[in-house]
Amino acid sequence: MEFDKARDIFGMYVFDRRAMKERLPQHIFEALMASIEGGQKLDSAMADMVAAAMKEWALSKGATHWTHWFHPRTELTAEKHMSFMSKDENGMPIESFKGKELIQSEPDASSLPSGGIRSTFEARGYSAWDPSSPAFIMMSKKGGTLCIPSVFISYDGTPLDLKTPLLKAVDAVETRSMRLLKLFGNRGIKWAHVTVGAEQEFFLVDNPVAKDRMDLKYCGRTLLGCCPPKGQQMEDHYFGSIPSRVLSFMEDVERDLYRLGVVITTRHNEVAPCQFEFAPQFADANLACDQNQQIMDIMRKMAKRHDFQLLLHEKPFAGLNGSGKHVNFSIMDSEGRNLLMPSSNHRKNIQFLMFLSAFLLGASKFHSLFRASIASPGNIHRLGGNEAPPAIMSAYLGTTLTNILEAVEKGLPDDMPAQALIDLGMNKLPSVMADNSDRNRTAPIAFTGNKFEFRAPGASQSIAGPLTMVLAAWAWGLEKMGDMIESKIGELDVIDAAIESIRFAASESRNFRFEGNAYSMEWQEEAKRRGLTVTNTTPEALALFLLPENRELLSRLNIMTEREIIAYYEIRIEQYIKTVEIELGILRNMVWEGVLPAISKQILMESAALASLPEENRKEAVSWNAYIARLGTLKNKLLSASDKLEGLRERLRTMEMEEQSAAITNEGLPLCEYIRNLCDTAESILAGDNLPYPTYTKILSIS
Repeated sequence: MEFDKARDIFGMYVFDRRAMKERLPQHIFEALMASIEGGQKLDSAMADMVAAAMKEWALSKGATHWTHWFHPRTELTAEKHMSFMSKDENGMPIESFKGKELIQSEPDASSLPSGGIRSTFEARGYSAWDPSSPAFIMMSKKGGTLCIPSVFISYDGTPLDLKTPLLKAVDAVETRSMRLLKLFGNRGIKWAHVTVGAEQEFFLVDNPVAKDRMDLKYCGRTLLGCCPPKGQQMEDHYFGSIPSRVLSFMEDVERDLYRLGVVITTRHNEVAPCQFEFAPQFADANLACDQNQQIMDIMRKMAKRHDFQLLLHEKPFAGLNGSGKHVNFSIMDSEGRNLLMPSSNHRKNIQFLMFLSAFLLGASKFHSLFRASIASPGNIHRLGGNEAPPAIMSAYLGTTLTNILEAVEKGLPDDMPAQALIDLGMNKLPSVMADNSDRNRTAPIAFTGNKFEFRAPGASQSIAGPLTMVLAAWAWGLEKMGDMIESKIGELDVIDAAIESIRFAASESRNFRFEGNAYSMEWQEEAKRRGLTVTNTTPEALALFLLPENRELLSRLNIMTEREIIAYYEIRIEQYIKTVEIELGILRNMVWEGVLPAISKQILMESAALASLPEENRKEAVSWNAYIARLGTLKNKLLSASDKLEGLRERLRTMEMEEQSAAITNEGLPLCEYIRNLCDTAESILAGDNLPYPTYTKILSIS
C-alpha cells in the first residue's frame, strides 16, 4: 500500500504564511503579517481580500463551511458551522465569505459557562478572529470546515474564553523579556516568543468491552473495579513494543496531524497497561494551545475508526498510573536563541540565570496560582499518587544550578570580581546540564536542561489555563528583575546589577526550590514551615484564585479583571460539582442495575447448591455458610450506603454552590470510595458468569 510522504502533505490544510503569500497581493500579505506580528488592525477592504483568498483556498481543498473556532471555559473547543453557499438576487447559488465575517461573528453560545457574567437574556457573545494562529481545515467524509481560531467575548467585551487571558499573559511575558534583553544590550533582537510543547498521555481500550461499562462511557473513568492480578508491577509496558492496533491508530493520527502542520516528535507506551503518550514539537504558546486541542480532537475521532475508546481522564483506573499533560515552556528570541539554554558565553550565562531566576522569583510568590490552575474533578484522584506530582507546588533544578544559585546568594568577597564567579561555576553549565537537571520525577516543576516542565496539569485539561497562570507569575518576576537592574545601573554595570537581582531571586525563591522526595510525609511538614500552600482538595485549590495577591497580580497585568477572576473560579467550581454529581448518579445506577442483582444471583445459586447436599453435609459446610453470609452482609452494606448516596443527591439539590462543593468533597467522595470498596470486594468473590461488568483484566487487554 502506497503512502504519501509526510513532507508532501505537511501543512496542506493550514492557511499558513506560505499559502497566504501565494494567494494574497504583496501589500496585503505584508499588512497581514504586520497585524499578526505587531497587533496592527486590518481595514475592512484588506479584510475582504484576506477573506476572499481564504475562501478560495478552503474551497480548493474541499471545504464547504467555515466556523470561528474558539476555546470556551469548558476545556474543549466550540464551533458553529456557517455555509459558504448562499443565493444571489436571482436565486442562483453563490459562494461567499466577507471580511466582516472573518473578523467577527456572533455564535450566541448562551449555554456556555460564563460564571454569571451574562444572563440568558443577554445572550449575545462575539467571536473575533485571532490572526496569530493560522486558520485550518478539519476534513470530514463529505467535505471539510474552515476553522478560524478566535477569541470569544461577551457583548460588553468581557472575555468568555481561555484564549484571551492566555494571549494577554503571553504578551506580558514577551514585552518584559524584550525589556531585559535590551538592558543586556541585545539591540538587534526584534521579538521574544514564549514556546511550548505539551506532552499528552492517554489510554486506549477496546470499544466493544468499554461500551458495557456505563462509567467509562459517561465519566471517562471506572467508578468500581478490582485491580488486575497483573497490572504495572513488572514495568514491562513502559517503552515496550507498541501493540500493532495501537501503532496503526498512532500512524493515522500523526498523518492527519501532519496535514495540519503538527509534528509528533515522540510516541511510546506509558507505564500503565493500555496507556500511551504523544509529544509534539515546540510551537509558539498560542499555537501550541490550539495544536493540543487539535491533537485531542483527532485522537477522539480516530479512536472510533479503530474501534477504541479514548480515555483522557486523569485517573481512569484505580491502582494504576493516571494521565497528565506535561507542559514544557521556554522563551526564544528572534535570533533563534533559547533564553533558558545555558551558554559557554559568560554574559549569556548571566542572561540565562536572569530569566531562570525571574521565573523562580514569580513562582515562589504566586505558586498558589499554579495549584489553582490544575485543580479539576479528575486531577483530585491523580495528584499525590506515585505516578504524578504531589499537590504541593515546588521546583527542582538539579545539583549544578542549585549550587550556583546558592553561591550567588552567599555573595562574593570584596576582592573577587563577578567574572571570577562565572569562571568558577558557570563554565560547567553547557556540558553537565543535560545530565544533571531531571533526576527528580517527584517534582511538579522541573528545569530540564533548556526549559521548565510543569508536570501537574491533567490529561483532559486545556493547557491555556495552567499556562496563563505560569506566565503571569513569570511576567511578575521579569518585571521585578528589570526594575532592580534599572535601579542599579549607574552605580553598577549591567552584569553586576543582574547578579544582584539574581542574588535577590535566589534568596526569595529558596522556599520554592526543593531537591528531595516530594512524595514524602516529611516534605508536607517542611512545605508548611516554608509557607507553601498545601491543599489536597479541588475546592480548596480553586479558592486560591480568590486570594487578594493573586487577584491583584492578574488584574494589574491586565490578564483578568476582578470580575473575570471570580467568574472563572465559579465556572471551575460548577464544573467540579456537576462532574461529581454525574458520577454519583452513575455509581448509584451501576450498583442497583448490576452489582446488587449479581450478589443476589450468587446467593441464590450458592444457597440452592448447598440445599442440594445431604443434611449431614450441610451441617459441616461451615465455610460455605460463611460465604453466603458474607455475600448477604455485603448486600446489606451496599443497600445502606446506596440509601446514603441517594439522600446526599437529594440534599445537593437544595444547596447553594459553596455548600454543594463542600458536601460533595467531604461526604460524596468518601462515600463513593466506600461503595467502591464494597463493590470491588463483591467482584473478587463472585462467579465469572455473575460479574455484572467487564473487569480490569478484560478492559486492559487490547485484542
